[in-house]
Amino acid sequence: MPGSPGGMSPAMPGGAFSAPQEPPPACQQLLSNRDDVNKHGQALQAAGQKKAPPDELCKLFKTFLAVETKMIKGLEEHSATCGVPTEVLKQVRAGHSKAAQMGKQICDAAAQPRMVGPSLSDALGTTPLVPDASTTKKRSSTFDTLTGSPLGQ
Repeated sequence: MPGSPGGMSPAMPGGAFSAPQEPPPACQQLLSNRDDVNKHGQALQAAGQKKAPPDELCKLFKTFLAVETKMIKGLEEHSATCGVPTEVLKQVRAGHSKAAQMGKQICDAAAQPRMVGPSLSDALGTTPLVPDASTTKKRSSTFDTLTGSPLGQ
């Protein structure tokens, strides 16, 4: 078209309004890995907020750390191709190291046998409120209707 910049038509490839190029497959994989890390991180955060037991948190941490390790490997291999700054890789590694330490602590806590402490009555030294049959005397009273009519006795 005569009026368009560079004499190219907007609909023609290479024109001023052409669609942006798709990132290379390696970069698309990095984006997919990042999304997986975010998804598993949110699941881990939600479990922490609902006070999930340590064994459940341990499983979530293991999955999160595996996905994050995969992302780090992808960043190491393709950061130059995808234009990822070295600072980003350093930050991701540092975050991964902290997450691995926390995951280890949680998994160690999950591996500990749960100690069942004394019950409240044991701790207070109280006796049960319900008497057993050996400590009660056999009496009859006006209000004892379980053994028959008190008038007939």
